[in-house]
Amino acid sequence: MGYVYLYTGSGAGKTANALGLALRSVGHKHKVVIIQFLKWWKNTGEYKIRKKLEPYYEIYQFGRKGWHGLSNLGEQDRELAREALKFAEKTVKEKKPHLLILDEINLALHCNLLSLKEVLEFLNRIPEKTNVVLTGRFAPKELVKRADFVNEIIAIKYPKEMVTTKGIQY
Repeated sequence: MGYVYLYTGSGAGKTANALGLALRSVGHKHKVVIIQFLKWWKNTGEYKIRKKLEPYYEIYQFGRKGWHGLSNLGEQDRELAREALKFAEKTVKEKKPHLLILDEINLALHCNLLSLKEVLEFLNRIPEKTNVVLTGRFAPKELVKRADFVNEIIAIKYPKEMVTTKGIQY
């Protein structure tokens, strides 16, 4: 039976938690597909490793190039989010992954790029052998209720300056 895992909250590490599950799955030679909403940057470790982890690991990005801020999202972002969800639907039917990661889908919902109804309906159509991970801040309470495992990542302490360490934050 597949489960739905949800990582949300204001702290860092939601995607990193999901990637940890991906690494474990790949270690068991299980198929993993990662679909990133609102992300485009290809200089991240999770993107750069893709060829080395074939055929068990795939990653796809559906985000407009550049950082635009959550208040500057528009129709192109909505189209990309819809395209990502359609791609996820096709992927579970055709590739039947052991693990499907929908990275930043919570944020896409929060920004009204997708409807909660369509995401919940999609989750109800997931095959039994596929586990799903949902990440991103601002998870709606309906997704929290629907998920089997929910972890809230909270920020307790951060350095005063922004830290971006290659291999850690990206």
